[in-house]
Amino acid sequence: MTQTLVAHAPSQDLGHAPLARTAPLQYVLRLADNALILGQRNAEWCGHGPALEEDIAMANISLDLIGQARLLYAHAGVLEGRLTGRARLEDEYAYWRGEREFRNWTLQELPHSGPLAGTAHADRDYAVTIMRNFLYGALMAELWPALADSRDAELAAIAAKSAKEARYHLHHAAGWVVRLGDGTDASHARMQRALDHLLPYMNECFAPDPVEEAAAAQGVAVLTAALRAPWEATVHATLEDATLQLPAPSAFVSTGKFGLHSEHMSYLLAEMQGLARAHPGAQW
Repeated sequence: MTQTLVAHAPSQDLGHAPLARTAPLQYVLRLADNALILGQRNAEWCGHGPALEEDIAMANISLDLIGQARLLYAHAGVLEGRLTGRARLEDEYAYWRGEREFRNWTLQELPHSGPLAGTAHADRDYAVTIMRNFLYGALMAELWPALADSRDAELAAIAAKSAKEARYHLHHAAGWVVRLGDGTDASHARMQRALDHLLPYMNECFAPDPVEEAAAAQGVAVLTAALRAPWEATVHATLEDATLQLPAPSAFVSTGKFGLHSEHMSYLLAEMQGLARAHPGAQW
């Protein structure tokens, strides 16, 4: 299929629309942005995986996530078209929005290195990648099945398909959490550092916010706070098998879902959007 990339300014009509009207669209875009940004991050291992099998596995997980994002962006375009009279294409959402317009959780955009490493050229740590995929996968393995009952029939269908992929993603990541956590002293220490670094970012996923609440009130969304108990059960059981210790609870709440991102997001978007922006109107 041939597709044309054209730069469009974000729709200005949504800024003054009541939240009750825009919440389903904003919620779908949040799901799409989460999948896209994590897919982009995981794809950075392509050709650099610690083993050939893992190189292929991580590429496949990335393709699953980007496939989810495409379905969600396509649906978002339909929802936006109903609100504004103009449906955006999936490429417009991915390549022609600025940093503040993305609504992914901050967890997704963090680099594969620890908190003390530099931004652009820090060494990747597979422990960080695996721990992030595990924490996110354990949540999505609960969220997608719950969204399969959404009143939005298209979102429900996307959720039903994505639930199968999420189960595989969780199985893959959990297996490595246990293997590395209960492995050598060095691998255990790296997994513990990754857990200590990443776990506080999960608070954002469970924090209530007006968009999620408004979409849930319409039967479109699911309140992630209601999924925290089963998520914790999965996480705690796996960490016990991995001989990893839960860090002390943190009050930190990141703000990516409000468009306020870490310093890492701009680097990620520059890499992801550079080709499309350098050749606007390109076709393939």
